[in-house]
Amino acid sequence: MLGYRFNRRSLLLQALTHRSFGAANNEQLEFLGDSVLNCVIASLLCKEFPMLSEGQLTRLRANLVREEALVRVGLRMKLGAHLQLGQVEARQQAGVRPSIVADSVEAIFGAIFEDGGYDAAKDAILLAYDDELNALDPSESGKDAKTQLQELAQSRRLDLPDYRVVAITGAAHEQNFEVTCQMSALGLSAHGTGTSRQRAEQAAAASMLALIRE
Repeated sequence: MLGYRFNRRSLLLQALTHRSFGAANNEQLEFLGDSVLNCVIASLLCKEFPMLSEGQLTRLRANLVREEALVRVGLRMKLGAHLQLGQVEARQQAGVRPSIVADSVEAIFGAIFEDGGYDAAKDAILLAYDDELNALDPSESGKDAKTQLQELAQSRRLDLPDYRVVAITGAAHEQNFEVTCQMSALGLSAHGTGTSRQRAEQAAAASMLALIRE
């Protein structure tokens, strides 16, 4: 599906192995793949949109490499059916957690880089991201929810949103954060959850934007 055949299939197996399954997992490949992905996307955006500012390019790249985009790529690859998970993760009734899918996609890109070099990884990434790249509209702001909410507050001369962590659950290596976003001037409060504080804050900001726009 990515147009690539591994020379060392052990790298592919490692990329598909979550840390809950065993010590030989995909964490380091994920770390590597994240860097390769950012490099490939940054290079593509600079070539395709030389007229855009650094800030605009940064926002476009952020939208392409964030968890939601990676999950869409993973779903098209039907990645969940191929992952090696520990018993607890495998028994999840809601299916494989989005964060695991996203991390595994990055790990696969890292494995291809290790196995075949940068050009092979670049070709695989561009093929995997074909739908996202075709739908990319540089005229859109590409701003994340927190940035949009902050600019909305500033345009209305309101106090900036207040984000607070209200709960952290799960084991140390698989934490889940719950965050509230409050806008006192509007009398509104919204919640968001995520596998990191940043992701939870983005989710809370998106919920707040939806409340304001109702």
